[in-house]
Amino acid sequence: MLSAFRADAEFLKGLGRAFAGALIFSLPMMMTMEMWWLGFYMDPLRLALLLVLTFPVLVGLSRFGGMRPTAHLRDDVADALVVMLVAAIAACVILWVFGILTPEMSAREIIGKIALQTAPGSFGAMLARSQLGAEPEGEGPERRDPTYWGELFLMAAGALFLSFNVAPTEEMVAIAYKMSVWQGVVLALLSLGLMHAFVYALNFRGGSQHPDDTPAWVVFLRFSVVGYAIVLLVSLFALWIFGRTDESGLQEVISAAIVLGFPGAIGAAAARLLL
Repeated sequence: MLSAFRADAEFLKGLGRAFAGALIFSLPMMMTMEMWWLGFYMDPLRLALLLVLTFPVLVGLSRFGGMRPTAHLRDDVADALVVMLVAAIAACVILWVFGILTPEMSAREIIGKIALQTAPGSFGAMLARSQLGAEPEGEGPERRDPTYWGELFLMAAGALFLSFNVAPTEEMVAIAYKMSVWQGVVLALLSLGLMHAFVYALNFRGGSQHPDDTPAWVVFLRFSVVGYAIVLLVSLFALWIFGRTDESGLQEVISAAIVLGFPGAIGAAAARLLL
């Protein structure tokens, strides 16, 4: 009886942390006008695809730092569904309080606005335990060390999350338009350098240490260069999903991907550090 009560209390506490994480991570987007508009006119198929692809990313994140320690895939799937529901509830409440959701709106517009906020909010809800948990250091659940492919997955997830915050804005296109080709090259190199430094060179808490018998240039190529390529692919996806590549030439798209890849690279590095 007592153990069941404690389990229920821990579950409710986990839901509270998930709600707080959803607010912390998605509040900037809830207060962004472009996101309100996108919820109204965004292609429903692209919005559905965004939610569908978010789900397996959440399942993967649950393996490394989800709402609770998990041992089976079914637990990770359940947690992914829970955090998406929590994120949707958080978006519904806050958008209604802000007056963004009103009874006069059509069901399509209301669902679109909530669904668009659910994706970034669910990332915050999933990461709430690793960032907001109260376990003293050394007493929390055992940390899973990711494999090489797990490292790349975390980079992609971090890039995807941070890209969500800026990809819908007009500033991405404006910055890409103002930059020269050489400035774009410098920004790409800067993004790559910062990404490598954050994870491997500056000894941040949670950073990775490459084996002593592995040359630094091998680590740079296998992790940082490959990771930055993944960041650029994620940036292209985020630009496309929000309609920023429509009616744009190849040069404009590449330039916008490099611009979005700058915060994406920081997000890719931060995901490994945070988890």
